[in-house]
Amino acid sequence: MEKIMAMLEEIRPEHDFRESTDFIEDGLLDSFDLITLIDMLESEYGITIDGLEVVPENFCSAEAIAGLVKKSGGDV
Repeated sequence: MEKIMAMLEEIRPEHDFRESTDFIEDGLLDSFDLITLIDMLESEYGITIDGLEVVPENFCSAEAIAGLVKKSGGDV
């Protein structure tokens, strides 16, 4: 999960993701950030994230993102 937090902090270093309970609702990630994050996750974990999985619930927390990576075949 630290890798995921590092990716988030690389995308938006000005935000404190560790203090947020919902990255999307709190406005920490926008649609462009999600595209960047998906690209990073796919490269790092050797997975492909299905377009149908790109919904706010899968990106609201580091735990949700880790779940998406696992669901897509990655080992977090």
